[in-house]
Amino acid sequence: MAVDDKQVTWGGRFSEQPDLLMQVFGESVSFDKRLAPYDLQSSLGHASMLAHVGLLTENEFTEIKIGIEELLEEVKSPDFSWKLELEDVHMNLEQALMEKTDAAAKLHTGRSRNDQ
Repeated sequence: MAVDDKQVTWGGRFSEQPDLLMQVFGESVSFDKRLAPYDLQSSLGHASMLAHVGLLTENEFTEIKIGIEELLEEVKSPDFSWKLELEDVHMNLEQALMEKTDAAAKLHTGRSRNDQ
């Protein structure tokens, strides 16, 4: 799936993509991808809390859990597709999880990007 301009952090503010030089300068996924397992475990804990308080259905939680478990294995592979245009580990994992289940859109409930 191609990355839509609305899926990137700058997508809500600008109508054109930044210059490639700025994308390279601003990206951090090349070194923060090592945080992927911890980010995914944090998301699983957050999803569990959302299910516990009734903001995720049991089905939604199960879909998210399965997606996260799959991603935990996928990010270990050198074949995992880290996308420079998504800038960092958080956005890459969010996009990958969204491709597995629409329920992933609810993971930001009660949590900001900076909480990850």
